[in-house]
Amino acid sequence: MTDNKTVTINEVEYRLDDFTDKQLMLFNHVNDLERKIKSSRFNMDQLLVGRDTFAELLVKSLEEKPEEDSEKEAA
Repeated sequence: MTDNKTVTINEVEYRLDDFTDKQLMLFNHVNDLERKIKSSRFNMDQLLVGRDTFAELLVKSLEEKPEEDSEKEAA
């Protein structure tokens, strides 16, 4: 599964084949958490842009005159 694969940790290169079961489990947890962190950051970026866009739309709608008022002024 991990034949001849190496990783560098703190500037030291290690062979995954030499890891104990515990070390391999910890390594897999670190990798999985790193993936989840990246995914969470991506999701957070989407959420922030969505929130900002909806806030802009709200502000614009509050600044617009309602059509009823415009029609009353024209009469």
